[in-house]
Amino acid sequence: MRVAMRRIAGVLLMMLTPAMGDALDFQHGALAGDRYRIIISTDIGGSDPDDFQSMIHFLLYSDLFDVEGIISSPWGEGRKEHILQAIGVYEKDYPKLKQRSTLFPSPDYLRSISKQGAIDIAPYKGFQTSTEGSHWIVKCAKKDDPRPLYILAWALPEDIAQALHDAPEILPKLRVIFIGGPNKKWGVNAFDYMERNFPDLWIIENNSTYRGFFNGGRQDGDLGNFAFYENHIQDHGFLGEYFGRFRGGDIKMGDTPTLTYLFYGDPENPETDSWGGKFQRVKHRPKFIFNRHTGADDQIEVFSVAEWTFKGPDREPASDASLFQMKIDGQYYKGYSIGGGEYGIRLCPKSVGLWSYVIESPLQFLNGKTGLYSSVGEGELGRRSHETAHKNWWTDLFDPAYKEGVHSGAKTQNQWRENILRHWQERLDWIR
Repeated sequence: MRVAMRRIAGVLLMMLTPAMGDALDFQHGALAGDRYRIIISTDIGGSDPDDFQSMIHFLLYSDLFDVEGIISSPWGEGRKEHILQAIGVYEKDYPKLKQRSTLFPSPDYLRSISKQGAIDIAPYKGFQTSTEGSHWIVKCAKKDDPRPLYILAWALPEDIAQALHDAPEILPKLRVIFIGGPNKKWGVNAFDYMERNFPDLWIIENNSTYRGFFNGGRQDGDLGNFAFYENHIQDHGFLGEYFGRFRGGDIKMGDTPTLTYLFYGDPENPETDSWGGKFQRVKHRPKFIFNRHTGADDQIEVFSVAEWTFKGPDREPASDASLFQMKIDGQYYKGYSIGGGEYGIRLCPKSVGLWSYVIESPLQFLNGKTGLYSSVGEGELGRRSHETAHKNWWTDLFDPAYKEGVHSGAKTQNQWRENILRHWQERLDWIR
């Protein structure tokens, strides 16, 4: 009966479907009754409070999934305790939610599958040592279950890279839906390790499509990012009150599209419409390699991997300890000895512009050295034949028709924003 009612709800929602893109498959997805195995990797409690907002949204839909893990993979101060705090609030609304669906996971169960992942950013080689979180990914992936394991990556990819390093045999089971952008920027070494060493990895690299959830789409009336909070979130249970503590209630929820991707549509085919956006298959990922200091004429695409290597004294063995830092616009990026008298650093530019850098290091041949580079928009500039060829890699649509401002693919997300919010409004009323 529950599945039948969901399919009827899908038909009703079809009447609200925007005309853009392919017809959405309302016969498949979590809201149509399909159950997916998921692990969430989050930096909740870290630099951006929107992970708390996305966690609240997830908890109100946790009955639709076989939730197998929630991992703290922070860049910043986030820790497992912040996951547990959100679960503690969920526990207060749990009696009401349980009346609506017996499939809502118990707070104790959610606590039991919450794990601490990597705290430190991966060094140049892209992996470190196993963590409770990476070990849990491996354990879940090896379960005797024919279904794939979806990893909703709201954070740095460090624990995913570590799990693949420790147990490469789990590769066929994984489906990674990765909110890139800043997470790729700070987790660039782990990302690069996965991209180079696991060409068959199934992954959606969502660098900008997710921005459509809070940029563009219908923002009038009660659908505005703050207006929706005022009308439909605040005064709605303990979770609604908790939501208001983050960003003053102003909706961002930048990681939520990983979840809504599984709501409606065919998750095994990212090239068709879904409530989490639509993506294009790519055979290569852009990389820019320099063996020198760069200048203003050197162009690097946004969301690409840029790699500098410098020759120096052959006295430092390869090391996971940073030996120099590159300072760009007040932010610091770590560089390493990679052996053989070479010193390397990777960056992932996130914004278009002309950028200058200065190196700080106890190594005199590097200290004080400066350079420039131009970060340009995405295109075909960095897709070179020497790069790894991928079979199952998707990323944001480059077609300008799907841009929201400068954000590629964002319109494939924001066209579903009203549907997502109206459906969530009904669930929020359950705990009012």
